[in-house]
Amino acid sequence: MHSTAASQSASPSAATEPLLAVRDLQAWYGESHVLHGMAFDVHPGEVVTLLGRNGAGKTTTLKSIMGVIEKRRGSIRFRGSELVGLASRHIARKGIAWCPEERGIFSSLDVKENLLLPPIVASGGFTLEQVFELFPNLKERLHSQGTKLSGGEQQMLAIGRILRTGARLLLLDEPTEGLAPVIVQQIGHMIRKLKSMGFTIVLVEQNFHAAATVADRHYIVEQGRIVDEIANDRLEASMGKLHRYLGV
Repeated sequence: MHSTAASQSASPSAATEPLLAVRDLQAWYGESHVLHGMAFDVHPGEVVTLLGRNGAGKTTTLKSIMGVIEKRRGSIRFRGSELVGLASRHIARKGIAWCPEERGIFSSLDVKENLLLPPIVASGGFTLEQVFELFPNLKERLHSQGTKLSGGEQQMLAIGRILRTGARLLLLDEPTEGLAPVIVQQIGHMIRKLKSMGFTIVLVEQNFHAAATVADRHYIVEQGRIVDEIANDRLEASMGKLHRYLGV
């Protein structure tokens, strides 16, 4: 396993202060100890993935950053400010947004109502027109209820909604799960565009091949801890390790 220091020295962004710094993160569901010392950095403007098998602790890490899991210990610093101990609403107001795997679309509301629902936490949030520019499908379905949307449209709506908040750190949990290949490509294009606009993204993915088209670096998660870090330009040389870790 790489030490944190080794990981930082290998990173092309190591010269800059991390936007997000996770150290010795422990988390529990009730009495079940799930995270066992997660430690990683995310630098401004990066797309970083958490890769690992089911149950490795990837989603739990995002929930811990967002404060959804209250029983956690260690340090999560965002822009130098400690998040552990804060409630989710206070974490959101610092400029972090989470798009859960289940998407959380309100089925009784139409697309426009879903987009207008979240509170604005910072200036610079997307206008409706900016969301529609990124996701033209949503403009066509503006008055369709959540239950009438395809899986891909629901994912677009879930991401569009968090972009409205003004958050600059986006936590995306399995955004391509269960989607058709053409929609997966659209989601990848969207992530690359957001990166070009200066967003920082932590991406949990089972689809390793999709992650490889958007990420700068990959952290490998096993049993609630980081066991390796791989730069995207080193993926081809690291396929043997990835096969052991992920079965790809």
